[in-house]
Amino acid sequence: MIHELLLALSGYPGTIFTWNKRTGLQVSQDLPFLHPSETSVLNRLCKIGSDYIRFTEFIEQHTGHVHQQEHQPNQGGLHGIYLRAFCTGLDSMLQPYRQALLDLEQEFLGDPHLSISHVNYMLDQFQLLFPSVMVVVETIKSQKIHGCQILESVYKHSCGGLPPVRLALEKILAVCHGVMYKQLAAWMLHGLLLDQSEEFFVKQGPSAGVAQGQEEEDEDLGIGGLTGKQLRELQDLRLIEEENMLAPSLQQFSLRIEMLPSYIPVRVAEKILFVGESVQMFENHHQNPSRTGSILKHQEDTFATEVHRLKQQLLFSLVDFENLIDGIRSTVAEHLWTLLVEESDLLGQLKIVKDFYLLGRGELFQVFIDHAQQMLKTPPTAVTEHDVNVAFQQASHKVLLDDDNLLPLLHLTIDYQGKDTKEAAAAGREGATPPQETSPREAPLTGWAALGLAYKVQWPLHILFTPAVLEKYNVVFRYLLSVRRVQSELQRCWALQMQRKHLKSNQTDAVKWRLRNHMAFLVDNLQYYLQVDVLESQFSQLLLQINSTRDFESIRLAHDHFLSNLLAQSFILLKPVFHCLNEILELCHSFCSLVSQNLGPLDDRGTAQLDILVKGFSRQSFLLFKILSSVRNHQINSDLAQLLLRLDYNKYYTQSGGTLGSFGL
Repeated sequence: MIHELLLALSGYPGTIFTWNKRTGLQVSQDLPFLHPSETSVLNRLCKIGSDYIRFTEFIEQHTGHVHQQEHQPNQGGLHGIYLRAFCTGLDSMLQPYRQALLDLEQEFLGDPHLSISHVNYMLDQFQLLFPSVMVVVETIKSQKIHGCQILESVYKHSCGGLPPVRLALEKILAVCHGVMYKQLAAWMLHGLLLDQSEEFFVKQGPSAGVAQGQEEEDEDLGIGGLTGKQLRELQDLRLIEEENMLAPSLQQFSLRIEMLPSYIPVRVAEKILFVGESVQMFENHHQNPSRTGSILKHQEDTFATEVHRLKQQLLFSLVDFENLIDGIRSTVAEHLWTLLVEESDLLGQLKIVKDFYLLGRGELFQVFIDHAQQMLKTPPTAVTEHDVNVAFQQASHKVLLDDDNLLPLLHLTIDYQGKDTKEAAAAGREGATPPQETSPREAPLTGWAALGLAYKVQWPLHILFTPAVLEKYNVVFRYLLSVRRVQSELQRCWALQMQRKHLKSNQTDAVKWRLRNHMAFLVDNLQYYLQVDVLESQFSQLLLQINSTRDFESIRLAHDHFLSNLLAQSFILLKPVFHCLNEILELCHSFCSLVSQNLGPLDDRGTAQLDILVKGFSRQSFLLFKILSSVRNHQINSDLAQLLLRLDYNKYYTQSGGTLGSFGL
C-alpha cells in the first residue's frame, strides 16, 4: 500500500487512493484492514497530494501550450508571460516535494518495515506550505489576475510570519521579477515596449481615467461683494494651476497604474517612463545623419549588466533598484540637456517664443496691427490667412527683421468657418485620413478672434514645445495681442483729440475725452502688469533655472511652471477676472470705433451710445475693483493684489469708490 500512497502523492491515484474533482484525494472507505487513526493520517497526507495535483494541473494548463489569449488580451481567461513565470516558480517550489517522494521510495525499498508515520514525518514541512501557496493560486484564478498584478499578489502573501511560506513565495517572486527586468531592460535601454498582452506598467497612449471636470457658469457676480463660492474659486487658483499643469511633453506613452506593484513607488515608475520615451524618441530619429551617438552615452552594456545583477538577487531591493533607475535617468537627462541647451540652442528658441508668442518684439506687432487692422475687422474668409501673412512679412521688413532662417518657421493662422471642410477634402485627394470634426464651432466674428501663430519646431525641441504647449502659448498670444490692440486704438484716439484741441468743445467732448483717459489709464496699467510683472519676471526665473541645472527633466518642469504661471497670473485661468477684463476691452473697442466714426461733435445717437459706454465701463471697472479688493482683504492671491497696486498706486481708484468713468453727461 505504501507504493500506492507514493504514487497517489505523485499525482497518480488508483483504487485505494481515489481522486474526486471536488473533494480531492481520499482513502477509499471500504478498506477493513485500516485502523481509523491510520485513515486519519492517510487523509492528512492526501490533502498534501490534492494540493500537489491541483498545482500540477494549474501549471500544465498555463505552460503546456501557447494560448490564443497571448495575442488577444482582455478577452477573458488567464494568460501572459508573468503567469507563465509564476508557473515556472511554482514548479521549482514543488521540486523538493518530488525529491522527498523519491527519497521515501528509496528508504522503503531499503527498509520495508517503515510505517506510514515516517511518510507523515518526511512530508510534514509541506503541511503548512502547500495550503498557503494554494491561496495565492486560487486568488489568481478567481480574480483573473495577470501581468504585474501577479507580482503584487505574490508579494502581499509573502509578507507573513511563516518562514517556509515566505521563502517559497520569495523564490516565486524572484522568477516573476525576471520577466519584469527583461521588459525594463528592453524599454529603458532600447526603447522597446515588449508587451503584447498589456501586462507591463507602461503602455502606449495617454493615461486613462483622467477626469476633466466642466466648470460651472457663474457670471452673476453682483456689485455688493463676492459670494463665498467666488472667493473659493479665487482661493483655488493654485489648484486650478496644478490641474492645468502641462502634461509630460513625451505624450506617446503613459503609466498603467493598476499594474504597478505597491513596492515600486510612482516616482520611480515616472522615471522609468521618461527614460524609455527618451530612448525611443532618440532611436526613432537615429536615421538623421546629423545626429550620431547614443543617448545612453554607449553605456548600454554597463546598465544591462546592472539589471542582470538585480535579476539574480532573491529579494527585491528598492534601494538598489531606484539607484539603478536614477543612474540611467541621470545619464539620459544630462544627454537631453546637452542636446537641447547646447546643440539646439534652447535659450535662443525661448527668446524666439518670447519675442513672437509673448509679444516681446512690440514694435513688430505695433506695425502689424496697423497693417492688418482693416482686413481683420470683418469675419475671416479663405484668403484672409494669406493676406495676413503678407502683412506680417511687410511688418517684419519695416522693423528690419530680415532673419531668413527665422521667418519661414513662423506662420500666422486663421481659423475661419469651412476651413476644416477644405482640409478634409484636401486630405481625401491626397489619400490621407481626413480630420474628424468632433463638434461644430461657431464662426469667429472677426479675424482677430481667429488669429493664431504657428511655429515649426525643430528636432529635438519638439519634446519641449509640443502641440499642446504651443496651443497654450497661442491662448496667451491672442490675449496679449487683444490688450495691445486696445492700447494702440486708445492712443490713436488721443492723437485725434490732440488734432482737435484748438477747436471749441462742449460738455459731451469733455466726457468723451475723460472716458478715453480713464480707459487708457486702466489698459496701460494692465499692459505694464502683464509685460513687466508677469512676462519679464517669469521669463527671468525660467532662464535662471535652466542655467542652474544640467538635467532635462528640471528644464521641462521649469518650463511647465513658467507657462502655467503665465496662464494663471494673466488671469486666463481665473474666469471672473478674465471675463471682466474682456468686457472692459470690448467697451474700449466700441469707444474707439465711436470716436473714429464721429470726428466732429456727437449727434444725439452718438451721445446715447457714449452714455451706454460710460455706464458699462463704470460698472465693469467697479466690478474689477471689487474682485481685486476682496482678494486683497482675504490675502488669497498675490497676482491680483499686484494688479490692484498698479491700478491704485495713488489711491485714486479707491477715492473714486472703485469706479472709473463715472460722470454724467
